[in-house]
Amino acid sequence: MEYTYKFPVVRGTQAGREYYIAMVPLRMISKLFPDEDEILLPEYRAQRRLNKDRIPVISKYITENRESYVFSALAASIDGQYKFIEGADKMGTGVLEVSMDSKFLINDGQHRKAAIIDALKEDSSLGNETISVVFFEDKGLNRSQQMFTDLNKHALKTSNSISELYDSRDPLAVATKNAILQNSFLDEYTDKEKDNLGKYSSKLFTLNLFYKANKRIVGRTKITEYEEKFLVDFWAAVVKNMEPWNELVNHEISKKDLRENYIAVQGVVIQALGRIGEFIYQNELKISEEMKKLKGINWKRNAQEWKNRTIRQDGRIIANETAIILTGNKLKSRFGIPLSEEEKEKEKTI
Repeated sequence: MEYTYKFPVVRGTQAGREYYIAMVPLRMISKLFPDEDEILLPEYRAQRRLNKDRIPVISKYITENRESYVFSALAASIDGQYKFIEGADKMGTGVLEVSMDSKFLINDGQHRKAAIIDALKEDSSLGNETISVVFFEDKGLNRSQQMFTDLNKHALKTSNSISELYDSRDPLAVATKNAILQNSFLDEYTDKEKDNLGKYSSKLFTLNLFYKANKRIVGRTKITEYEEKFLVDFWAAVVKNMEPWNELVNHEISKKDLRENYIAVQGVVIQALGRIGEFIYQNELKISEEMKKLKGINWKRNAQEWKNRTIRQDGRIIANETAIILTGNKLKSRFGIPLSEEEKEKEKTI
């Protein structure tokens, strides 16, 4: 090999095959991994088609969080000549020399790669920072396709709820978490890890359910301290005035009864309450006074006012945007809130 790339690496072994981990300067990424031809049919490539809509989002994450962004390693195959020169300590560290005629094929991390290249155009100072790259020997298309499958098939996607629980950069996520944690009822009955509750779950809500409702209320994720206080106070007032929830606390009904015979814990209702919160927020009404209007509402699943609005004829919950609007309309009539033209049109669908 006359001309080579030289990477300080750590050697490892998986499934009897050697691999090498290198710290690669970000400015080198575009040189090592040029844009690949996406015209090829999927059966002739070892990657999904690049989703270009994701690139600006990831790039913005890098540039807006220069002091705290985090990336996992890229995985790549070396198609060409290379050799590992072990260090004197014989501890698996050394130098990986790769012929400059070789090709590097990304097995995992193509969107991170593209976003890094995009971010460098805005902030060239990123160039001296590094990302770990795990190099494997290329064993042909079939092996590369299998590596892509193995790396992605067994990766467990995190739930929205736990992402929002841990996300300190998203002000709305922080506000939602605070609204839950500062209210004993919501704290006890909100699952902060899952997005979907099982039939026998001890919880009644998910964190993501309130996050989405809060986004309806304030209309964005970047919020002020005033808006965070509004959300905390709003949900506290809901808890105070939602009679079936209080009946549960007072042991007048069971969780099973609440789930099966009332709509008060259904996602469609939480989102409809978000529509009420939006009106109160936009019109700067007094939360404590407005939310008293929740008292006296018949939340029973078999109540006529919810038929074909929140509940189907067969008794099943309707969980779509139309149902959220129609349920919200019924609550708005209770609150004395006028309907918009869109909401009036939805009423004609019942």
